[in-house]
Amino acid sequence: MSERTLYDLEQDELQAFVADLGEPAFRARQIWHAAYKDLASTYAEFTTLSKPLRALLSERLPLSPLTVVDSITSRDGRTDKCLFRLNDGETMEAVLMRYDERRTVCVSTQVGCAIACAFCATGKSGFTRNLTAGEIAAQVLHFARVLAARDERVTNVVYMGMGEPFLNYDETMKSIRILNDQDGFSLGARSFTVSTVGIIPGIERFTQENLQVNLAISLHAGDNDLRTRLVPANASYPLKPLIDACRAYIERTHRRVTFEVALIDGVNDDIPAARTIARLLSGLLCHVNLIPLNPVPGSSFRPSSRERVDAFAQELRHAGINATVRMGRGVKIRAGCGQLRSLAERQQGQSERSPR
Repeated sequence: MSERTLYDLEQDELQAFVADLGEPAFRARQIWHAAYKDLASTYAEFTTLSKPLRALLSERLPLSPLTVVDSITSRDGRTDKCLFRLNDGETMEAVLMRYDERRTVCVSTQVGCAIACAFCATGKSGFTRNLTAGEIAAQVLHFARVLAARDERVTNVVYMGMGEPFLNYDETMKSIRILNDQDGFSLGARSFTVSTVGIIPGIERFTQENLQVNLAISLHAGDNDLRTRLVPANASYPLKPLIDACRAYIERTHRRVTFEVALIDGVNDDIPAARTIARLLSGLLCHVNLIPLNPVPGSSFRPSSRERVDAFAQELRHAGINATVRMGRGVKIRAGCGQLRSLAERQQGQSERSPR
């Protein structure tokens, strides 16, 4: 586990830390403002603080838990992907996606993933550890600085990167509170989306939160046999209790649930599969995002054609289910979960095996 950093603290925790240093309370507000409003990347940039205090903070509370190992930008300039190294040497990824009106950061919540979805690069590398709230928030702040250089800002954060957010529930929610804090980064609650494969205890906890954060479910299939093949966690959290948990969430929060379906050629993309999903979701306040699979090197799975995706969407709409087609972003730069990390690991392995 990495050491605690500034980004791991909520505002009240920072206030307590500053008080323990013997500093006046307003110093905590100055630190918070420099970190989350000014987006300072080093303590040297915290110019409202004295040099001795900056030196003390550098020693007692490191600022950032990550450094950039590699980054890549799509040819059209609309997708940036970064591979980060954490303070304990582990690596993980995050992605910035530029849309017409939105600037969305997709963050990771774990190093690796234990879910092992059949089509996902992250699952093939296994699970190492959970990320801290600071390690999650730092991914957003990195891209916030990238955007600020162009007079732009982060508009949305989606927890859809490496890992399963609800298997790291406390740190995931803490990172949202940190980034949502109105005295700091101040990203509105409705600008966050947490995506889960369907960890029902996590959904039940999430239902009780008093935050208007969006919930997304990685569905991928409407019958248990196929979904278990694609998402092994379905064996523990099958579709009926999962949909019941979603229904309880909707009834309590009056917020719709988004269901994500990665369409795989010849696997889950035919009209009968669409009808099965339509029956499953009938009567729910929901929306379905259809995304052609982001292909993984070495996998036999391939993305569905645009024609099959459009036909799938039309079948859902005909059944009264709102559906949107979202064409994959960053395919050529391997923007899918875990792909850049996997490439780096393979290259490192090849280097270690090469004669010197």
